Amino acid sequence: MKDNKKSIAVEGERLAPVSPSETAQLQPDQGKDSVISARHLTKKFGDQIAVQDVSFDVPRASIFGFIGPSGSGKTTTVRLLTGVYTPTEGEVMVLDRNPSKFRLNERALLGYMPQLFVLYPNLSVWENLSFAASLYGMGLFRGKRMKAALRFVELYEHRGKLARNISGGMLRRLSLAATLVHDPQLLFLDEPTAGIDPVLRRKFWDHFRELKDQGRTIFITTQYVSEADNCDLVGVQNNGKLLLVDTPKGIRHHAYGGDMVDFHTTEPINFQTEALLRSLPFVLSKTVRTGDNSMRIIVDQASTATPELMEWAHQQNINVKTVEEYMPPFEDVFVELVRPQVSHG
Repeated sequence: MKDNKKSIAVEGERLAPVSPSETAQLQPDQGKDSVISARHLTKKFGDQIAVQDVSFDVPRASIFGFIGPSGSGKTTTVRLLTGVYTPTEGEVMVLDRNPSKFRLNERALLGYMPQLFVLYPNLSVWENLSFAASLYGMGLFRGKRMKAALRFVELYEHRGKLARNISGGMLRRLSLAATLVHDPQLLFLDEPTAGIDPVLRRKFWDHFRELKDQGRTIFITTQYVSEADNCDLVGVQNNGKLLLVDTPKGIRHHAYGGDMVDFHTTEPINFQTEALLRSLPFVLSKTVRTGDNSMRIIVDQASTATPELMEWAHQQNINVKTVEEYMPPFEDVFVELVRPQVSHG
């Protein structure tokens, strides 16, 4: 079988593609749009429902962010998608196969980074990575790839240290290197940026985007809801239920009922002008004063409402300073999304 995968560039070195003889990987059907397809997934542990009626699709070569608070069912969902758990109800297909029935060579298409460190504290960084590579059948020539992976996560200089003697952030980096070393097509990353500094977190996301550009698909869970802006699609999970799946912009639109626009004038806005502004047909919801000379308005589409707002201001002889779309932080967006659940809980 011909290997068509691109190599991964890392800080001047290249993680060379793993040959089929090393991993006996089966290439997924490149004609399919969805790498993951979940339908009505439910997982119960006794009387406790961890995941309830979850359905979504993950397109090929995309970054799918799964955000939600601790205990919302994110990790359980990942374990259902990787075949660690069998669903109580519903079905899931990963790379056109049931993950609970993956053969060993099929499972080599996946990379899974769990929340907790699962390698060996009494082995060195290099020995742990070598062990992880050997699990996927990587042969005697894996050293170059291991070196490049460790350089990317900035652990190569620490390769001789025992895992028990490195920091929590370094352990996360070692876990990521072990996930990437065999060049998987589909990555499941469970809280990969937890416990690492902001600089390295940004490097992680730069690399995730590079992997996506090379055709990989990434399913990533996070409690840092601000990271949702780095994703192509975002699923919002709370109390075991998937609230919605959309683009970051679409999630904001859903949370507030439209796009937000900041309207700034050169003179103070009086109550009469505010009332007229609220009565405009393209203003969908209540306006909020953000200053004497500024209002925040919710409209259907910011791109079309902005020129209409400028034209209205011209007709009213209002001198406009700026009209620009406002992108609320994802922390605020998430609170808006879960507020109905809390009020009805």
